[in-house]
Amino acid sequence: MEQWFPKIPIADWMDAFVNWLTVNLEAAFDGVTTVLETLVEGMVAGFSYIPIYVFIILFTLLAWKVANKGIALFTLIGLFLVANLGYWEPMLETLALVLAAVFISIVLGIPMGIWASQKQTVKQIVVPILDFMQTMPAFVYLIPAIFFFNIGVVPGVVASVIFSMPPTIRLTILGIQQVPADIIEATEAFGSTTSQRLLKVQLPLAMPTIMAGINQSIMLALSMVVIASMVGAPGLGADVYRAVTQIQIGKGFEAGLAIVVIAIILDRITQNFGKRKKQGGTA
Repeated sequence: MEQWFPKIPIADWMDAFVNWLTVNLEAAFDGVTTVLETLVEGMVAGFSYIPIYVFIILFTLLAWKVANKGIALFTLIGLFLVANLGYWEPMLETLALVLAAVFISIVLGIPMGIWASQKQTVKQIVVPILDFMQTMPAFVYLIPAIFFFNIGVVPGVVASVIFSMPPTIRLTILGIQQVPADIIEATEAFGSTTSQRLLKVQLPLAMPTIMAGINQSIMLALSMVVIASMVGAPGLGADVYRAVTQIQIGKGFEAGLAIVVIAIILDRITQNFGKRKKQGGTA
């Protein structure tokens, strides 16, 4: 096909940019690698230290406290099934990877969402970036992650953070901006400062919406589990990927079933936690 204008060398520009970052920020990337590896490995070690039956009982009690008896029963049966199938250790590795990614998404995403909700200029800059992050194929994130952090758990966590952070930011912005105007006017009439209004009124009322964003981030991070296994991330995704490459249908189904169990448990717990926040705020 004949080109009517010179080709824009976007690929060359990106390669040059990534090479420049790799050379000039090597120490920073090494530091991030150390921190993330320590975080994930520490969580796995902590989870592994807890006996399986104690872990299952604690998670079941949490589901009962936050959700209801039905979710608690599903949690009990589901975790026993994962242990019975022999995927307990990979499940703990997956849980650690997801929790690490979601923790970073919350630490970075909620302050960014608060800032964007207060400054229209920041929102106009952030929203297109979020659109880009959500529409870019997840596999693309693995390429620079491998260059910056080599293979292993770290590129999996980084790719999961990038992929799962947008809902937390978006719904933080939405929740704060949906606070009724008359409530904002009342706080201003009583002489509240911007920080007082934000911390004592807007954030508590926006918390159910923020929790919905965190819930979506958890689901997106779990969806990255299998993809992250392609760059050496441990966990259930590695078992699924191994089953796919070796055409082991049964093993793939078992590992996939374990991922579904964890996804449903985390989804229902965070959903019901958000509902409790909403009911508490309404009361």
